[in-house]
Amino acid sequence: MGSGVSSDGALTVRAEAIEAIPPQGCPMHQVQSTKEVPIKGAEAGPAHQDRAYEFVECPMRAAEPKNSDIDPANMMPPPNQTPAPDQPFKLSISREESNIPRHGAEKNWVYPSEQMFWNAMLRKGWRWRDDDLAPHDMTDIIKIHNQNNEQAWQEILKWEALHARECPCGPTLKRFGGKAKEFSPRARVRHWMGYELPFDRHDWIIDRCGKEVRYVIDYYDGELNRENYQFSILDVRPAFDSLDAVWDRMKVAWWRWTS
Repeated sequence: MGSGVSSDGALTVRAEAIEAIPPQGCPMHQVQSTKEVPIKGAEAGPAHQDRAYEFVECPMRAAEPKNSDIDPANMMPPPNQTPAPDQPFKLSISREESNIPRHGAEKNWVYPSEQMFWNAMLRKGWRWRDDDLAPHDMTDIIKIHNQNNEQAWQEILKWEALHARECPCGPTLKRFGGKAKEFSPRARVRHWMGYELPFDRHDWIIDRCGKEVRYVIDYYDGELNRENYQFSILDVRPAFDSLDAVWDRMKVAWWRWTS
């Protein structure tokens, strides 16, 4: 449930369970007529999600340049699905739909393709060498990445079950961001106690029927399960941004202590 690092054997929440898929016609999951005002310092959802489903349904057709996609400055399509100049092998541009509801949209978030992931690594400073990766490695990386996100969302839903009555439609994911170099206070305390530091951290902002709630996710190394590609051990919990979050974490800590 996030009070411990491992999700295995997590405490069953003593609250009304909520469905991962919201009820049909739920108003909180319909497209909103007004545009959201971006919060200063917060990163909005990536723009490529608007065309993501084209790469789910028919990736080869979606990869064809469209007039609206051509940059007049260089007459090139968007770079996120374009092979890098020194790329040693071809990568898939197909994208997989997640089970994570996207806020303000009727469809779910869509994961990046192998090509998008490769380009993202290059933007972060990574450079390919002959002994680094093979084509099948990128396929495995994408599967591990997607499984990590699905696992994180399921952990968030366990916490959100505490608020099922106030938000019967269930939460949606508004935006997220990586903070690999910013260790959470919890991770630092664990490290002082002799535990390893997480290899990554994400902050996910969800919408709880009109209320923004931030979750902190620490990713720790685990053993790869080849059947479902689960690799990371996740520590998921609501950030101490409100009294509600403090109360939720106190309740769960008490339940774990007394169970």
